[in-house]
Amino acid sequence: MVQLIVGKKGKGKTKHLLDKVNSEVLSVSGNIVYLDKSTKHMYELNNKVRLIDVSSYLISDSDEFVGFVSGIISQDHDLEQMYFDSFLKIACLENESIEPIVKKLEKISEVFGIDFILSVSLDEEELPASMKDKIIVSL
Repeated sequence: MVQLIVGKKGKGKTKHLLDKVNSEVLSVSGNIVYLDKSTKHMYELNNKVRLIDVSSYLISDSDEFVGFVSGIISQDHDLEQMYFDSFLKIACLENESIEPIVKKLEKISEVFGIDFILSVSLDEEELPASMKDKIIVSL
């Protein structure tokens, strides 16, 4: 399952994402990974959540990002949820359509049983119609 938290920059998406991950960590039996563009939110996350600073890994396009995510999944058979803060930036999708990558994440989710929760700096109206049903928070 892929879920989206959408809204322009500065609207509070990260706070919603952090609240969701910190409440979910209490109820999930598997592991949770949180991908971000820095380690700025390290102390706001429950210590059971693995924070990965994507900027350290020299990812230069969206295909490399999907490969990076697949690598994380291949190393953790107990992985249950992945949270992506600043999704457009960490997935190298600024000024590009998010639809192809979200579709790949959907396939990965179905195959491996992992939920993806994405923070996307776009207004709901800017998303393709096929993405609207994935929105859980619109700011």
